Parts: sequence; C-alpha cells; structure tokens
Amino acid sequence: MVESFFATLEAELIEGADWHTHNEARRDLFHYLEMWYNRRRRHSSLGYLSPAEHERRLEERPRAAALPNAA
Repeated sequence: MVESFFATLEAELIEGADWHTHNEARRDLFHYLEMWYNRRRRHSSLGYLSPAEHERRLEERPRAAALPNAA
C-alpha cells in the first residue's frame, strides 16, 4: 500500500513540479495531502471513499451500535 501511495504521489504531484525552495515543496505536499489526497481522492482499498470519509464512518459506527434499539 505504501508503494502505491508513493507512486501516486510521484505521478500526481512530483512529476513536472518546479519548486525553487524547500518551503514551496513542503507547502505543495501539505496541500496535496490535506486538501486532496485525504479529503477528496477516492481509494479503492477503502471502498472508493476518501480517507477522511472512511474515518468519519468508522467513528460513527461505535456510536450507532451503542444507541438503544427503538422498539
């Protein structure tokens, strides 16, 4: 999975990048990870959800299971 991530990172961000400073590269990497990869990009290994949506659903699951059944 990590190898797949780095291949995706290289193809979607690094190839063709023309950073002039370390800070420019850090800024773009942060933006890619936090604004695109984790929040919007869908992942087949997560059932075609973004990592943020997948985590949100995981966090909701225990709360829903703890609710009493309405009978």
